[in-house]
Amino acid sequence: MTLFETLKTSISSLQIETISDERKNILLPLIEFIQEKHSKNSPIRLNFICTHNSRRSHLSQIWAQVMAYHFNIKNVFCYSGGTEATAMFPMVAETLRNSGFNINPISEGKNPIYSIKYSKNEHPIIGFSKCFDDDFNPQSQFAAILTCSQADKGCPYISGAEKRFPITFEDPKAFDSTPQQKEKYHERSIQIATELYYVFSQIK
Repeated sequence: MTLFETLKTSISSLQIETISDERKNILLPLIEFIQEKHSKNSPIRLNFICTHNSRRSHLSQIWAQVMAYHFNIKNVFCYSGGTEATAMFPMVAETLRNSGFNINPISEGKNPIYSIKYSKNEHPIIGFSKCFDDDFNPQSQFAAILTCSQADKGCPYISGAEKRFPITFEDPKAFDSTPQQKEKYHERSIQIATELYYVFSQIK
């Protein structure tokens, strides 16, 4: 396993004992879905969905892919999307960079595309904002994970999804342009990383 050293350190500092029993119960159906697929050696496709595909869904997609790699769970393919496309918010890239990811823009414009690497030898995650049913994402046989309550309510039906799991997180956007912005994005990223660490640690 060849995670970048700073990223290894970030992961080793996560504290799963901070996850409440209530949150563990929310995460359990996703664990069961992944476990069932893993036991059958089937592809595990996870599409993290939020309204604008700009913050929480990206953080979830990226951390999920890394945790699958960290725990050597094969055939995991993580995606993200929104009910509309906007752009990956720059503070998300900065927050992940501070945790040890190597992030580089590979196209500019209103909706930049980023190469997000967690290991020297693994294929980078491609990060950009898109609708959840974009051609870049799977069209069937995936789990839809709703990371915000607006997307959960706004998408009562997601075409092609085998299962849907509402696992919502508070939006760090509330702290944009405030002195707490950097701290709150880091806090949310660490919460998402910790919970996804727990999810993949349960796969046998």
